[in-house]
Amino acid sequence: MKTLVLAEKPSVGKELARVLGCKQMKEGYVEGNDYVVTWALGHLVTLADPQDYDKRLETWSMDDLPMLPEKMQLKVMKETGRQFRVVKQQMLRKDISSLVIATDAGREGELVARWIIKMAGFHKPLKRLWISSQTDKAIKQGFANLKDAKAYEPLYHSAVCRAEADWLVGLNVTRALTCKFNAQLSAGRVQTPTLAMIVAREEEIKKFKPVEYQVMKIKSDSFDLQYINEKQQSQIFDKEKAQQIANELKGQKLIITDVKKTRKKELPPLLYDLTELQRDANKRFGYSAKQTLNIMQSLYETHKLLTYPRTDSRYISDDIIPTLKERLQSISIDVYEPFAQKLLKSGIKTNKRIVDNSKVSDHHAIIPTEEYVELHRLSRDERNIYDLVVRRFLAVFMPASEYDVTRISAKCKNHTFKTSGKIVVEAGWRALYNLKDVFDEDEEEIDDQSLPAVQKEQQYSIHQVVLSTHFTNPPARYTEATLLSAMEHPGKFINNAKMKTILEDANGIGTVATRADIIEKLFKTNYIEKRGNYIYPLSKGIQLISLVPEDLRSPLLTAKWEEKLTKIAKNQMKDGAFKQEMRTYATSLVEAVKNSEANYRHDNMTMKKCPVCGKNLLEVNGKRGKLLVCSDPSCKYKQQLSFISNARCPNCHKKLTVVGEKEKRLYTCGCGFREKFDRFNEQLKQKSNKAGKQELKAYMKKQEQEVKQEKSAFQLALEEAMKKKS
Repeated sequence: MKTLVLAEKPSVGKELARVLGCKQMKEGYVEGNDYVVTWALGHLVTLADPQDYDKRLETWSMDDLPMLPEKMQLKVMKETGRQFRVVKQQMLRKDISSLVIATDAGREGELVARWIIKMAGFHKPLKRLWISSQTDKAIKQGFANLKDAKAYEPLYHSAVCRAEADWLVGLNVTRALTCKFNAQLSAGRVQTPTLAMIVAREEEIKKFKPVEYQVMKIKSDSFDLQYINEKQQSQIFDKEKAQQIANELKGQKLIITDVKKTRKKELPPLLYDLTELQRDANKRFGYSAKQTLNIMQSLYETHKLLTYPRTDSRYISDDIIPTLKERLQSISIDVYEPFAQKLLKSGIKTNKRIVDNSKVSDHHAIIPTEEYVELHRLSRDERNIYDLVVRRFLAVFMPASEYDVTRISAKCKNHTFKTSGKIVVEAGWRALYNLKDVFDEDEEEIDDQSLPAVQKEQQYSIHQVVLSTHFTNPPARYTEATLLSAMEHPGKFINNAKMKTILEDANGIGTVATRADIIEKLFKTNYIEKRGNYIYPLSKGIQLISLVPEDLRSPLLTAKWEEKLTKIAKNQMKDGAFKQEMRTYATSLVEAVKNSEANYRHDNMTMKKCPVCGKNLLEVNGKRGKLLVCSDPSCKYKQQLSFISNARCPNCHKKLTVVGEKEKRLYTCGCGFREKFDRFNEQLKQKSNKAGKQELKAYMKKQEQEVKQEKSAFQLALEEAMKKKS
């Protein structure tokens, strides 16, 4: 009898098969003496569509809402149906005695496997492979210590609740909004509160009125000081008062009133969870949250250099301690070598900031594996993310950074002036980084200026008084880094103390595994756009927030749901109550939309009429360019206006955009290049033919050389002699 292993992706499945000694490659699976390894392609099974329950629901109508199926059904996804049949065939084999769930070790991975098992009708014993890295060692240890799959049933129930809640809320509200306002609008349990935060921030910025203020600096013999008022603020909002003070100070002397010199220790930052890594990657490299997750997946699955990415913990557990030496040895290369070797020689010291079982649920923090790295095999992006994780891993075991802070206070004419300076005494963990790198948004700013040795009562002449004009700034627009922070800690952006506590306890809105996809979806649905590194809400997104029921905009409600899903996953709460709550909530949302008196204005409406139904066409951005679509969602008419081709611009080498119709089509580029479609294609054809001749010539030359190499020395000498004779 054999054991069936179900992986989430072909690449992971094939790696598992290799480690398990399976060598017979078949279509959709690999077989060995003891194991058969097959795989999903992500989700093979999903929740049924509304029309699967009732054909009538293919047409969107407000009269059919809310849609509340008595029992949620599953269906095989059409695009991956072939692989599902392969998996099912293996499950139904008589020589298969049990199954190992080897999908991603998380909520979504559990759902992928369980839905396939349910749909295929597999009822034999189940085991669970739960590992945090894809190295050969981790796989072997994982199979040696397989878990009882029953232990993960609560996680599965949590995943089902999440999926059904998104179906009930998302599909019902999306259809209600679309039907009510005759526009392609969508809303969701997590995406709408996230969008609401972006829109609220934009409103704050628009309402903001800048206020002018002055900052005063005085230059003495060897250092500068800044004016500080009685409230310990440097801003002077009265311009006349600022000038009056400046006049009073001319030609005067400063008296040192206080000198404080303190030694400070700065502990290293905690290890990375996914959200913190996404934030740092965005700040340092401009990567989107989705981009960082994809790079992490490659480093985890393909290169096997980093542990499981979708983690919300910044700690490791006790069982990782024996592996730390091997992990340090594996990264002891290149710029990391001196730091790793020093730690190996001095001994690895752990503490509660590194090891804490109570703060590790499903997965520990992201750390390097025991796999030896070949840096040249990594792409630039992979190297960047790998570098962040490795430096952070080394940093947590290194001593604190120590520095001396000198703070000087002085007075002149009853006005107070202050300055500070910082001198690094022991770099400690900061030796891994630029000393000016900021690791905490709340980190205290201290000037790096060198201060002289001064004493109380000393006097210094004021050489210059500098007044500079500034304006108060509005709150900054979100970047992906700060938006991730807002999703994780929405309490920061709420004044109500009770609500703050609830939000923090609930770990924010969304999860580490879903936040990147939520942000990406907001971009794709044209609710938001990025200008530089900042996120701006678009008209469609701003209007949507005014149209959706107020309840759905609240991060508080969503955070409470995420808290309940976590409790279900930990078997601290039954799933039935949550599912019923979602049904009731979906019903209330639909009613709220039905009774709305608001209006929606299409900002992308054109004057062109739909040839099918006669309604105005909308100009929208598709995956490959601009399209005209009918403003009536029930009408499926589409017309391509432009598309991005594979042809490259001869000037800047970017992909060219094709605009126009038939004989009027043009290739265009942002750099200014324009050329008729047919003419440019003819030029490309000629170049291709020319290239073909060159390739043929090179091929013939190569063949001649190969023939020469095959000839004996005697033959070559004879041919040469004959040439001379002729």
